[in-house]
Amino acid sequence: MKKLAILFLVAVLPAGAYASGGHGPKLDPVNIDLGDKASLQRGARIFVNYCLSCHSAGYMRYNRMGHDLGISDELVKENLLFAADKVGDLMKAVMPAEDAKKWFGTAPPDLTLVARNRGPKWTYTYMRSFYRDDKSPSGWNNIVFPHVAMPHVLYEWQGNQRAVFKTENGVPTFEKLELERKGSMTPEQYNEAMRDLTNFLVYLGEPAKLERYRIGVFTILFLLVFLVFAYLLKKEYWKDVH
Repeated sequence: MKKLAILFLVAVLPAGAYASGGHGPKLDPVNIDLGDKASLQRGARIFVNYCLSCHSAGYMRYNRMGHDLGISDELVKENLLFAADKVGDLMKAVMPAEDAKKWFGTAPPDLTLVARNRGPKWTYTYMRSFYRDDKSPSGWNNIVFPHVAMPHVLYEWQGNQRAVFKTENGVPTFEKLELERKGSMTPEQYNEAMRDLTNFLVYLGEPAKLERYRIGVFTILFLLVFLVFAYLLKKEYWKDVH
């Protein structure tokens, strides 16, 4: 319980937004569908290849993830097991926390609960809101999370963006992001990839939802069948009353 409390504080305390009359940035809607196994599998691949180098998902095991997402242990070993030796291991970051703190100024947080704490819209918008900032140590900044220590690890996909601000009453207010250099993906492709990653992070925060969805389907089917028998039983009991 103590570890969960610490994780929650690490995830929520840095939250902030650019000065804009006391309001945070606009968060974009995202289609979350935990029944979309293909999306979850793509999101898992992005997470393992690009996020797990620095961030852990310390409450999830590889084999549990594979079972939930319809990925066999053999495929997990071949394609997703880069930071561990066994499929039963927890999803720990490759980079030691001490090294990460030295290089980035802070240890990257565990991402198991990030989408659950921040919300899917925040997560989706954050991954699409990096922009070049020469004043930042990493060379990057983020509209949703100003002065974030994390560099834009997916800039080759998205390209380089610049932030446009307008000044109101002497206060710079964010207006829009403009693409300066194209990436290897079109904006539509990148948005879809970030939707997949966000979908996976939502699953990661509460994997039991998948089981509840499966149980829910059978529960509804049972109730429908029971309704038929209940109706026939009601007719049988009441036929002599009329």
